[in-house]
Amino acid sequence: MQYLIHHLTEYIYSAPISESLMEVRMMPRSEGRQRCWRFRLQTSPRSRVLSHDDHRGNIIHHFSVPAKHNRLTITAESLVQVEAGTPLPEALDLGDWQRLDQATQTLDFWDDLAPSKFSKPTPALEEFARRVGWAERPACDPLSALRQLTTTIVNEFEYVPNSTKVDSPIDEALSLRAGVCQDFAHIWIALARRAGIPARYVSGYLYHREQDHDRSQADATHAWAEAWLPGLDWVGFDPTNDLIVTDRHIRVAIGRDYADVPPTRGVYRGEAQGTIKVIVKVEPSEAISLADEYDLLNSDNPPLPLHEPPPQQQQQQQQQQQ
Repeated sequence: MQYLIHHLTEYIYSAPISESLMEVRMMPRSEGRQRCWRFRLQTSPRSRVLSHDDHRGNIIHHFSVPAKHNRLTITAESLVQVEAGTPLPEALDLGDWQRLDQATQTLDFWDDLAPSKFSKPTPALEEFARRVGWAERPACDPLSALRQLTTTIVNEFEYVPNSTKVDSPIDEALSLRAGVCQDFAHIWIALARRAGIPARYVSGYLYHREQDHDRSQADATHAWAEAWLPGLDWVGFDPTNDLIVTDRHIRVAIGRDYADVPPTRGVYRGEAQGTIKVIVKVEPSEAISLADEYDLLNSDNPPLPLHEPPPQQQQQQQQQQQ
């Protein structure tokens, strides 16, 4: 399947700011069954955009806007092809737990097994694990266990946009029994690691179709998880929509959790308050024009508030994955 992806992000400030420094992770990865054929990133005000790869192969674009401005627009356009993968078996062998343990002792899975900023054990997670039968390693095989975990999170949590914040710990979603894809991926990863399964966070996009009845929002970025399993390598699980990852999922960046791979991360100088608007469209083949999307940015849709800024000169700006 070939997709054209438009991703527009607009920061609006209550007063002019003197400088913006920004990192952007919006370019789809090219590996395995996915290829990014074209990528374009533009900013307004205009800036010189540079890029580099991190140690996981994520492509990070970065730029600065030194002049005063009260609005910053980032427009990313990608043409990407994703091929359907080989169907997974219904289950693995119980002996694959032992093969998994042997692999984690000899291969480099440290980052994908250790607690991370947003995916770490907490008393609330331990209580949840006991309640849903993950206090101990599941009695079934690893693949079946992760399929069940994905379904459990869908059944246990309501999908509620903006119910948590970009920097919310997993305890907030566990308490609310609600959240967004970012929260569900973090909980899934924490439980998988707890069982000794290497797991990582994936930031990207999802192509929505009416017949799929996805819970996640079509006009936002998406997040899911991957786990390493013997004989299968890395397998993607979408605990927001109860899916094994398919050719509708477009991978942009991988990391330990959201902290490693936010779509945007930056700082600005000034005491202004800021809001953020994000519009994402994933279309097969033909796609709507950027002008149509810019009209959406200026529609009556209320902007999402950024963190209430403290009275200091340098303030952070990020966008949550819905």
